Amino acid sequence: MALKPGSGVTVAELSALPEDELRELIVSRPLPRHVAVIMDGNGRWATQRGLPRVAGHTEGVTAVRNVVRAAGELGIEFLTLYAFSSENWNRPSHEVSTLMSLLERSIDRELPELMARNVRFRVIGRSNGVPTAVRRRIEHVVLATAGNTGLTLLMAFNYGGRDELIDACRALAREVEAGRLRPQDIDEVRVSRALYTEGVPDPDLLIRTSGEMRVSNFLLWQIAYTELWVTPTL
Repeated sequence: MALKPGSGVTVAELSALPEDELRELIVSRPLPRHVAVIMDGNGRWATQRGLPRVAGHTEGVTAVRNVVRAAGELGIEFLTLYAFSSENWNRPSHEVSTLMSLLERSIDRELPELMARNVRFRVIGRSNGVPTAVRRRIEHVVLATAGNTGLTLLMAFNYGGRDELIDACRALAREVEAGRLRPQDIDEVRVSRALYTEGVPDPDLLIRTSGEMRVSNFLLWQIAYTELWVTPTL
């Protein structure tokens, strides 16, 4: 739900509502078809509590599970989560290794719930450079959930918005080179079809946790008209 000035309801008031009343308020208003989330602040959450950064990432898995459940129950059609950017490979090697291990375990563990909740799982991003074991786990879940018809969950993994645009340009250039496309026929529709998110509507709402006011190279083409909401929550 996106709050507008003059709506008469503040975020603090919403936070104080019992869960059932909050849900009733949300479903009484028009819902976005597609919600995208930049999941930021896991490491800082752990540091503030004197815990290792990996504890924050582990807690983040629980948060993701809750978000997926809520989105499905509310009838959101598409949910895109920024799980691991192409720039995240520059983090300390031990943290990257821990993140890969956590992702591998989490994907296996969450598959039964994805099936039970009729969630279709997709991944957007480049596959090159991804550890083989992780890539195989991801492919298994994508195939296993391909026939599901409820919420479509897109995980942006090894993803960069500029990488996506470069790959789209290269794909269109190959079409032109092969004589299947004229340069003058390239328009917004053609570009959209060449993106990782082909077939998915642009996000109606982008949420970023941690309070940072930036989009961090996420869905650069798709969020041209998206409403943004930044929360200080870690």
